[in-house]
Amino acid sequence: MKTRKTLIIAILLAGSTQVSYAGNGELMNNVALIAILVMLILIAIVCFTLLNTFKVLASLLLPKETETVTLIEHEYVLEPSKPKVTLMEKLLSLRPLHEEKDMLIDHEYDGIRELDNPTPAWFMWLFYISVIFAFTYLLNYHVFKLGKLQDEEYVVEMKQAEVDKKAFLAKSANRVDENSVKLSTDPEELKLGGAIYLQNCVACHGDKGQGIVGPNLTDEYWLHGSKIGDLFKVVKYGVPEKGMISWEKQLSPKQIADVANYIKSLKGTNPPSPKAPQGDKES
Repeated sequence: MKTRKTLIIAILLAGSTQVSYAGNGELMNNVALIAILVMLILIAIVCFTLLNTFKVLASLLLPKETETVTLIEHEYVLEPSKPKVTLMEKLLSLRPLHEEKDMLIDHEYDGIRELDNPTPAWFMWLFYISVIFAFTYLLNYHVFKLGKLQDEEYVVEMKQAEVDKKAFLAKSANRVDENSVKLSTDPEELKLGGAIYLQNCVACHGDKGQGIVGPNLTDEYWLHGSKIGDLFKVVKYGVPEKGMISWEKQLSPKQIADVANYIKSLKGTNPPSPKAPQGDKES
């Protein structure tokens, strides 16, 4: 009944909202809308009435559960109904507790009696599968050595992780530019930078950075800045008006960073016959 009243109020509110939004025009449309809403209210009332009627009829016609009454020596005794078997007992194939008396075995020892209640089949199958799995595991990992044990898998995965790490660092190193390059004194990077220098820069700057056509790279004077970003930028874009070509297409960003760090490492090495200082002194 409460639900019916709530539904009727909601429909009336919806109807009033629709009418208020309609404005002053189209009066006939509003009348039709109100008529439709009234019909919906009547249908809802009829539905709820029929539902209540069906409930009453069902309570009258369907038989009620009754307990059996047996007359014993002029006394009324109620026979207890058997407990229902639960869903969990059905799924696990367990015997309910009220059947315990039916499972008692005749023999008895020291007041202890045994139940004829074997282990459920699903549990036995689980046990057999566990035994088969353990035997297979033993043969596979410890007898025939077909699979790797945990410590062996760890070693293999660590080696693969090291390879992946180097690949990732190499890939990320090639994303460096003049704004993100970092000054490094790593011997491995300086060695790579030195190899690039000897292959591409000796003709203009000398094998020890002393300067030939290009400026001396071992003193404190610089033409285009002394910071690592400045050196990276010069190597990358070149200085066309001074005859310095761009190495952007020949070298990767990682290689440019390595050779820039190698050039920074040449400061103060004092090679023989250095070229005269050029540019501004490093501050």
